[in-house]
Amino acid sequence: MWSCITDFFTYETTKSVVVKSWTIGIINRVVQLLIITYFIGWVFVHEKAYQIRDTAIESSVMTKVKGFGIYNNKVMDVADYVTPQQGASVFCIITKLITTENQVQGRCPEVGNCHHYLTLGQGTHRRPMDKLGGKTKIGLFWTFAFDYKRQNIISSAGILTGKCVPFNATLSMCEIKGWCPAEIDTIKTTPMMEVENFTIFIKNSIRFPIFNYTKGNFLPTITGNYIKTCNFDMVNNTYCPIFRVGDVVRYAQQNFTNLASKGGVIGIKIGWMCDLDKPDDQCNPSYSFTRLDAMSQKNAVSPGYNFRFAKYYKMENGTDYRTLVKAYAIRFDVLVNGNAGKFNMIPTLINMVAAFTSVGVGTVLCDIILLNFLKGAEQYKAKKFEEVTDSPLESNTFYRSQTSLRYHETFTRSSDSGAFSIEHLS
Repeated sequence: MWSCITDFFTYETTKSVVVKSWTIGIINRVVQLLIITYFIGWVFVHEKAYQIRDTAIESSVMTKVKGFGIYNNKVMDVADYVTPQQGASVFCIITKLITTENQVQGRCPEVGNCHHYLTLGQGTHRRPMDKLGGKTKIGLFWTFAFDYKRQNIISSAGILTGKCVPFNATLSMCEIKGWCPAEIDTIKTTPMMEVENFTIFIKNSIRFPIFNYTKGNFLPTITGNYIKTCNFDMVNNTYCPIFRVGDVVRYAQQNFTNLASKGGVIGIKIGWMCDLDKPDDQCNPSYSFTRLDAMSQKNAVSPGYNFRFAKYYKMENGTDYRTLVKAYAIRFDVLVNGNAGKFNMIPTLINMVAAFTSVGVGTVLCDIILLNFLKGAEQYKAKKFEEVTDSPLESNTFYRSQTSLRYHETFTRSSDSGAFSIEHLS
């Protein structure tokens, strides 16, 4: 217990020992040089650690699409093929439509989705009811319908009634209750290829709240005539806010014909990386384009992008009817990200202190090498670690034990107070 108490009430102070060794000296300077180079080159120059940064970018995006196309011998304008109509950062350009007209509420045969259908064969006669295993067996097509309902298979066209009804002269299908006639979405149609030449106008404004800094993707010198005639180009015209759909698809490394046929999602990324220590005209947007639903291309089930919507009408007798539309579209997501930095004394001081502290890593590495790997490690330990007590007798005895090492080494007092220089004799 007393030993633990005396060990606790001890004091350690630094003792400077100068080791004149080419090996350890070169290692020490190389490590220090690497640390200083890292902080100057990477931390301060590349990462700009002397700046305070704002990553909470505030952004607004407004879009407009222009162009005319022909689909099923009808001229299509913006109101026909763009949804939603508000000009938001996410919008769709419809390339292909499958239309089911004059649907009314009622009962009708399902189309294409019933897995249990019955081919009656020659004629349309039904088999008479008979007994099977003590249970009444209604005509064969009825039995299939009851099995279909019992398995809780959901129809995509309406609610199953549990009946089979004739679809045509040779085929009976499951009956549904819902909007009739049921949609046939397997019709082959040609997409509207004029979409490739449509243009997208993107107006983007951003703000960095910490610095109260605002900017937009419009140059101060931009004019109305310039917007009417320019098209965005990754090399020669990076400040034009007009994007041709075909160019956007090409920048995303996609095939327009396949994309228009099956639909897909394209991301238009606008990046704002601003150094506010530089002039304002050097804070400019950078654009990149990518296919956001790339995984859907690898799936056989539900590839691409499509959705349904309906237009509702009312007959003279008050009956509601609608036109159902299944639309294949290219969806565009305008994504904005960025950060801004500006000089600030606090992060500068913090990183400078970290740099000066890290230089000491070279000393730690050199101590490990000296204490464990170099010749004369025991002598170095004897000079580095020394115990001094408050008893004069023990202190003198210890000093004499240390001076006995002069048989192997020569000590020379350095110009620094308390520093020793160690040289190995030849």
